[in-house]
Amino acid sequence: MTRKTKRTLWISLAAFVLIVGGAVAYYFGSILNQLDGLQKKGEDSPFANIENVEKVKTPDPPKWEGTETVNILVMGVDARGLKKGEVPRSDSMMVVSLDPLTKKINLFSILRDTYINIDGYGKDRINTAITHGPNVAMEAASDLLGIPVQYYVYTDFQGFIKLVDAVGGVDFDVEKDMHYTSKADNNEYDIDLKKGYQHLDGKTALMYVRFRHDAMSDFARSERQRELLKAVTAKMQSTTTIAKLPSILEEVSPFVDTNLTLSDMWKLGGLGYQSSMNGSEQVPPMNLLKEERTPGGAQVLSVTSEEKLKQHVQDIIHPPAQTEDQKAKEDKTASGNDKNTQQPAE
Repeated sequence: MTRKTKRTLWISLAAFVLIVGGAVAYYFGSILNQLDGLQKKGEDSPFANIENVEKVKTPDPPKWEGTETVNILVMGVDARGLKKGEVPRSDSMMVVSLDPLTKKINLFSILRDTYINIDGYGKDRINTAITHGPNVAMEAASDLLGIPVQYYVYTDFQGFIKLVDAVGGVDFDVEKDMHYTSKADNNEYDIDLKKGYQHLDGKTALMYVRFRHDAMSDFARSERQRELLKAVTAKMQSTTTIAKLPSILEEVSPFVDTNLTLSDMWKLGGLGYQSSMNGSEQVPPMNLLKEERTPGGAQVLSVTSEEKLKQHVQDIIHPPAQTEDQKAKEDKTASGNDKNTQQPAE
């Protein structure tokens, strides 16, 4: 190889490194800019008109020493028909719990009619907590589940639609026909879905997670919301979607608010990418619920045992270790199954 040829190769290699390095810098720079825009401040905050937003202090964020479980309250709201500056009740409330040790994600959907004591505001449905500010909503979720809720993410219908569209939609099995119309919003958010496996874009995905006009009402809807969110999460973890992350963030940023700092988002993003879904649960579960009426006559759902509910959540996040007897019994059962499935020799 001649000196001139070697020089040409080195120049080409250096140019390639500079181009790739520039593209990587642009990619991460775009992500950082978009992530920074998710946290709204001052007049840009959807909670700018709420007094005493800081009345209830949330726990300090985890120090990331490798043992703390991170809990994030995700709230979707329906802002139709409200004046500018008004904060709507939560249409859906979920707590995403990530364990950095096991790399497992647990998803809890909170029934919005759960009747609790909201610190400083008396007894009410839990979905009213956000109208007093995000810190109150986080404290309410924390008190109900018995776990520290360090962060919140807040969005509306449009934010959800933009997110699903930005990831390219999801392939999903709709379990039955769903139809509902309403003139209240000039039929903008009517629901019309057919049963079967299909591709859902942002608008049809919203139809699916909003539908509650069947026998199980919010109970079935909360399960649908968890299943759809798991599908979106799986799509977000794909290599193709990660490559489009700057444009995805640009689409959803105007419709999202959070208390996550840029550093928090960066660390949680890495943790989320490495983690897998462990399970999803409705809280409170059916066996710890009872229907009752408020003094004003409204029908709500109350928790029969707060202690049992908190223990139920702990058992999901941190499953109790098996005893030696339980492990021996499982091993014996597995051994018996292996013998039963052995094929006879020919």
